[in-house]
Amino acid sequence: MRALALALCLIGGPALAEGPTMRALQTVQDGKGWQAVGRIELGDRGFCTGALIADDLVLTAAHCLFDKETGARIADGDLRFLAGWRNGRAEAYRNVARALPHPGYRFDVGEDLVNVGVDLALLRLDQPIRLPQVAPFATDWSPLMGEEVGIVSYAMDRSEAPSLQEVCEVMAQRTDLMVLSCAVEFGASGAPVFVLRDGEVRIVSVVSAKAAVEGRPVALAVPLMEPLATLQAEMAAGAPRAAPGPKVLSGGSGGAKFIKVAP
Repeated sequence: MRALALALCLIGGPALAEGPTMRALQTVQDGKGWQAVGRIELGDRGFCTGALIADDLVLTAAHCLFDKETGARIADGDLRFLAGWRNGRAEAYRNVARALPHPGYRFDVGEDLVNVGVDLALLRLDQPIRLPQVAPFATDWSPLMGEEVGIVSYAMDRSEAPSLQEVCEVMAQRTDLMVLSCAVEFGASGAPVFVLRDGEVRIVSVVSAKAAVEGRPVALAVPLMEPLATLQAEMAAGAPRAAPGPKVLSGGSGGAKFIKVAP
Protein backbone atom coordinates (compact mmCIF):
# COMPACT_ATOMS: atom_id res chain seq x y z
CA MET A 1 0.00 0.00 0.00
CA ARG A 2 1.38 3.37 -1.00
CA ALA A 3 0.61 6.68 0.69
CA LEU A 4 0.17 9.60 -1.70
CA ALA A 5 -0.27 13.28 -1.08
CA LEU A 6 -3.47 14.59 -2.62
CA ALA A 7 -4.98 18.02 -3.15
CA LEU A 8 -8.70 17.44 -3.59
CA CYS A 9 -9.12 20.87 -5.13
CA LEU A 10 -7.32 19.57 -8.22
CA ILE A 11 -10.07 17.01 -8.74
CA GLY A 12 -13.15 18.64 -7.32
CA GLY A 13 -15.60 17.08 -4.90
CA PRO A 14 -17.61 17.49 -1.71
CA ALA A 15 -16.26 17.82 1.80
CA LEU A 16 -15.57 14.70 3.82
CA ALA A 17 -18.50 13.20 5.71
CA GLU A 18 -18.23 11.21 8.91
CA GLY A 19 -15.98 8.18 8.62
CA PRO A 20 -17.35 4.82 7.51
CA THR A 21 -17.89 1.86 9.81
CA MET A 22 -15.36 -1.01 9.81
CA ARG A 23 -16.83 -4.44 10.56
CA ALA A 24 -14.59 -7.48 11.10
CA LEU A 25 -15.73 -10.63 9.28
CA GLN A 26 -14.46 -12.97 11.99
CA THR A 27 -17.09 -15.70 11.91
CA VAL A 28 -18.37 -18.04 9.22
CA GLN A 29 -21.70 -16.24 9.25
CA ASP A 30 -20.09 -12.78 9.01
CA GLY A 31 -17.95 -13.89 6.07
CA LYS A 32 -20.77 -15.54 4.14
CA GLY A 33 -20.83 -14.21 0.59
CA TRP A 34 -17.35 -12.67 0.85
CA GLN A 35 -15.29 -15.88 0.56
CA ALA A 36 -14.05 -14.96 -2.93
CA VAL A 37 -12.04 -12.14 -1.34
CA GLY A 38 -8.69 -13.44 -0.17
CA ARG A 39 -5.19 -12.67 0.99
CA ILE A 40 -2.39 -12.73 -1.60
CA GLU A 41 0.88 -13.91 -0.08
CA LEU A 42 3.87 -12.16 -1.69
CA GLY A 43 6.53 -14.70 -0.74
CA ASP A 44 8.31 -13.22 2.31
CA ARG A 45 7.43 -9.65 1.27
CA GLY A 46 4.06 -9.30 3.00
CA PHE A 47 0.60 -9.53 1.49
CA CYS A 48 -2.06 -7.76 -0.53
CA THR A 49 -5.79 -8.28 -0.95
CA GLY A 50 -7.44 -9.73 -4.07
CA ALA A 51 -10.77 -11.08 -5.27
CA LEU A 52 -11.92 -13.72 -7.71
CA ILE A 53 -13.65 -12.48 -10.85
CA ALA A 54 -13.58 -15.94 -12.46
CA ASP A 55 -12.86 -19.35 -11.02
CA ASP A 56 -9.16 -19.01 -11.90
CA LEU A 57 -8.66 -15.22 -12.10
CA VAL A 58 -7.86 -12.91 -9.18
CA LEU A 59 -8.05 -9.12 -9.45
CA THR A 60 -5.58 -7.01 -7.46
CA ALA A 61 -3.29 -3.97 -7.72
CA ALA A 62 -0.29 -3.97 -10.07
CA HIS A 63 2.12 -2.56 -7.50
CA CYS A 64 1.60 -5.70 -5.39
CA LEU A 65 3.68 -7.60 -7.94
CA PHE A 66 6.83 -5.55 -7.25
CA ASP A 67 9.31 -5.61 -4.37
CA LYS A 68 8.80 -2.23 -2.72
CA GLU A 69 12.49 -2.02 -1.72
CA THR A 70 14.18 -3.01 -4.99
CA GLY A 71 11.43 -2.44 -7.57
CA ALA A 72 12.02 -5.95 -8.97
CA ARG A 73 9.10 -8.11 -10.06
CA ILE A 74 8.15 -10.76 -7.54
CA ALA A 75 8.36 -14.19 -9.19
CA ASP A 76 4.97 -15.62 -10.10
CA GLY A 77 5.87 -18.78 -8.21
CA ASP A 78 6.23 -16.80 -4.98
CA LEU A 79 2.60 -15.67 -5.10
CA ARG A 80 -0.21 -17.57 -3.39
CA PHE A 81 -3.94 -16.82 -3.08
CA LEU A 82 -5.78 -17.76 0.11
CA ALA A 83 -9.49 -17.48 -0.66
CA GLY A 84 -11.59 -16.44 2.33
CA TRP A 85 -8.61 -16.52 4.70
CA ARG A 86 -9.84 -16.25 8.28
CA ASN A 87 -8.18 -17.11 11.58
CA GLY A 88 -5.61 -19.55 10.26
CA ARG A 89 -7.48 -21.29 7.46
CA ALA A 90 -8.76 -20.57 3.98
CA GLU A 91 -11.63 -21.86 1.89
CA ALA A 92 -9.08 -22.71 -0.81
CA TYR A 93 -5.33 -22.38 -1.34
CA ARG A 94 -3.92 -21.79 -4.82
CA ASN A 95 -0.54 -20.97 -6.29
CA VAL A 96 -0.28 -18.41 -9.10
CA ALA A 97 0.57 -19.70 -12.56
CA ARG A 98 0.83 -16.24 -14.16
CA ALA A 99 0.75 -12.70 -12.77
CA LEU A 100 0.06 -9.91 -15.25
CA PRO A 101 0.30 -6.19 -14.37
CA HIS A 102 -1.37 -3.67 -16.65
CA PRO A 103 1.02 -2.93 -19.55
CA GLY A 104 0.81 0.79 -18.80
CA TYR A 105 1.87 0.44 -15.18
CA ARG A 106 5.42 1.54 -14.29
CA PHE A 107 6.61 0.82 -10.77
CA ASP A 108 9.66 3.06 -11.23
CA VAL A 109 7.40 6.10 -11.60
CA GLY A 110 7.02 5.95 -7.84
CA GLU A 111 4.28 7.47 -5.78
CA ASP A 112 2.53 9.47 -8.44
CA LEU A 113 -1.15 9.95 -9.20
CA VAL A 114 -0.48 9.22 -12.87
CA ASN A 115 -0.03 5.53 -12.05
CA VAL A 116 -3.31 5.04 -10.17
CA GLY A 117 -5.46 4.59 -13.30
CA VAL A 118 -3.44 1.56 -14.42
CA ASP A 119 -2.58 0.11 -11.00
CA LEU A 120 -4.34 -3.14 -11.82
CA ALA A 121 -3.23 -6.76 -12.20
CA LEU A 122 -4.69 -10.17 -12.93
CA LEU A 123 -3.45 -13.42 -11.40
CA ARG A 124 -4.21 -16.72 -13.12
CA LEU A 125 -4.35 -19.52 -10.55
CA ASP A 126 -2.69 -22.86 -11.15
CA GLN A 127 -6.04 -24.55 -10.55
CA PRO A 128 -9.55 -23.04 -10.63
CA ILE A 129 -11.54 -22.70 -7.42
CA ARG A 130 -14.89 -24.40 -7.92
CA LEU A 131 -16.59 -24.37 -4.56
CA PRO A 132 -20.21 -23.34 -4.08
CA GLN A 133 -19.34 -21.01 -1.21
CA VAL A 134 -16.57 -19.25 -3.19
CA ALA A 135 -18.49 -17.54 -5.98
CA PRO A 136 -16.51 -15.11 -8.18
CA PHE A 137 -17.80 -11.56 -8.27
CA ALA A 138 -19.17 -9.74 -11.29
CA THR A 139 -17.46 -6.52 -12.37
CA ASP A 140 -19.15 -3.28 -13.36
CA TRP A 141 -18.55 0.32 -14.39
CA SER A 142 -17.37 2.99 -11.98
CA PRO A 143 -19.82 4.39 -9.45
CA LEU A 144 -21.15 7.93 -9.71
CA MET A 145 -20.18 10.85 -7.52
CA GLY A 146 -21.74 10.38 -4.10
CA GLU A 147 -22.61 6.72 -4.73
CA GLU A 148 -22.11 4.42 -1.76
CA VAL A 149 -19.39 1.77 -1.92
CA GLY A 150 -17.83 -0.77 0.42
CA ILE A 151 -14.35 -2.29 0.67
CA VAL A 152 -13.42 -5.77 1.91
CA SER A 153 -9.75 -5.98 2.79
CA TYR A 154 -6.98 -7.39 4.92
CA ALA A 155 -4.44 -5.00 6.46
CA MET A 156 -1.37 -5.02 8.65
CA ASP A 157 -3.39 -4.68 11.86
CA ARG A 158 -6.08 -7.19 10.77
CA SER A 159 -4.19 -9.69 8.67
CA GLU A 160 -5.95 -12.81 9.98
CA ALA A 161 -9.49 -11.94 8.94
CA PRO A 162 -11.01 -9.55 6.42
CA SER A 163 -13.00 -6.49 7.34
CA LEU A 164 -15.86 -4.80 5.53
CA GLN A 165 -15.72 -1.02 5.50
CA GLU A 166 -19.18 0.40 5.05
CA VAL A 167 -20.53 2.65 3.81
CA CYS A 168 -18.01 4.92 2.00
CA GLU A 169 -18.79 7.38 -0.77
CA VAL A 170 -17.20 8.48 -4.01
CA MET A 171 -15.88 11.92 -3.07
CA ALA A 172 -14.25 12.87 -6.35
CA GLN A 173 -13.31 11.29 -9.64
CA ARG A 174 -11.69 11.77 -12.98
CA THR A 175 -11.10 9.34 -15.83
CA ASP A 176 -7.95 7.84 -14.29
CA LEU A 177 -8.74 7.71 -10.54
CA MET A 178 -11.40 7.91 -7.88
CA VAL A 179 -11.19 9.31 -4.36
CA LEU A 180 -13.21 7.38 -1.77
CA SER A 181 -14.05 8.40 1.79
CA CYS A 182 -12.62 5.09 3.01
CA ALA A 183 -9.66 4.72 5.36
CA VAL A 184 -7.31 1.97 4.15
CA GLU A 185 -4.05 0.62 5.52
CA PHE A 186 -1.01 -1.31 4.37
CA GLY A 187 -2.12 -4.74 3.10
CA ALA A 188 -5.35 -3.38 1.63
CA SER A 189 -3.69 -2.78 -1.74
CA GLY A 190 -5.75 -4.51 -4.43
CA ALA A 191 -8.81 -4.76 -2.19
CA PRO A 192 -12.08 -4.88 -4.15
CA VAL A 193 -14.41 -1.89 -4.06
CA PHE A 194 -18.04 -3.00 -4.21
CA VAL A 195 -21.41 -1.49 -5.04
CA LEU A 196 -24.84 -3.04 -4.72
CA ARG A 197 -26.68 -2.90 -8.06
CA ASP A 198 -29.90 -4.67 -8.97
CA GLY A 199 -29.59 -6.84 -5.87
CA GLU A 200 -26.03 -7.97 -6.73
CA VAL A 201 -22.75 -7.02 -5.12
CA ARG A 202 -20.31 -6.11 -7.90
CA ILE A 203 -16.67 -5.02 -8.03
CA VAL A 204 -16.28 -1.56 -9.53
CA SER A 205 -12.70 -0.75 -8.54
CA VAL A 206 -9.65 -1.85 -6.57
CA VAL A 207 -7.71 0.09 -3.95
CA SER A 208 -4.44 1.57 -5.18
CA ALA A 209 -3.20 3.81 -2.37
CA LYS A 210 -4.07 5.69 0.77
CA ALA A 211 -4.01 9.46 0.92
CA ALA A 212 -5.25 12.33 3.05
CA VAL A 213 -7.59 15.22 2.33
CA GLU A 214 -7.88 18.03 4.88
CA GLY A 215 -6.18 15.74 7.38
CA ARG A 216 -8.70 12.92 6.91
CA PRO A 217 -7.74 9.54 5.41
CA VAL A 218 -9.11 8.60 1.99
CA ALA A 219 -8.51 5.82 -0.52
CA LEU A 220 -7.43 6.20 -4.14
CA ALA A 221 -8.98 3.62 -6.43
CA VAL A 222 -8.77 2.50 -10.06
CA PRO A 223 -11.71 3.06 -12.47
CA LEU A 224 -12.04 -0.57 -13.44
CA MET A 225 -13.56 -1.64 -16.72
CA GLU A 226 -11.25 -0.16 -19.38
CA PRO A 227 -7.94 -1.24 -17.81
CA LEU A 228 -9.51 -4.61 -16.93
CA ALA A 229 -10.50 -5.19 -20.58
CA THR A 230 -6.88 -4.54 -21.60
CA LEU A 231 -5.63 -7.02 -19.02
CA GLN A 232 -8.16 -9.70 -19.95
CA ALA A 233 -7.23 -9.43 -23.63
CA GLU A 234 -3.52 -9.73 -22.85
CA MET A 235 -4.09 -12.63 -20.48
CA ALA A 236 -6.20 -14.44 -23.08
CA ALA A 237 -3.59 -13.85 -25.80
CA GLY A 238 -0.92 -15.51 -23.70
CA ALA A 239 -3.06 -18.40 -22.49
CA PRO A 240 -3.52 -21.80 -24.13
CA ARG A 241 -7.28 -21.33 -23.80
CA ALA A 242 -9.63 -18.38 -23.60
CA ALA A 243 -9.73 -16.65 -20.25
CA PRO A 244 -13.14 -17.07 -18.61
CA GLY A 245 -15.19 -13.93 -18.15
CA PRO A 246 -16.46 -12.62 -14.84
CA LYS A 247 -19.33 -14.57 -13.34
CA VAL A 248 -22.48 -12.65 -12.44
CA LEU A 249 -23.76 -13.42 -8.96
CA SER A 250 -27.34 -14.38 -8.41
CA GLY A 251 -29.33 -12.08 -6.20
CA GLY A 252 -30.10 -14.81 -3.67
CA SER A 253 -30.41 -14.20 0.03
CA GLY A 254 -27.12 -15.96 0.82
CA GLY A 255 -24.98 -13.38 -0.99
CA ALA A 256 -22.77 -10.65 0.35
CA LYS A 257 -24.53 -7.68 1.88
CA PHE A 258 -23.83 -4.12 2.88
CA ILE A 259 -25.37 -3.09 6.16
CA LYS A 260 -25.87 0.52 7.18
CA VAL A 261 -25.12 1.00 10.85
CA ALA A 262 -27.37 3.48 12.60
CA PRO A 263 -25.56 6.40 14.22
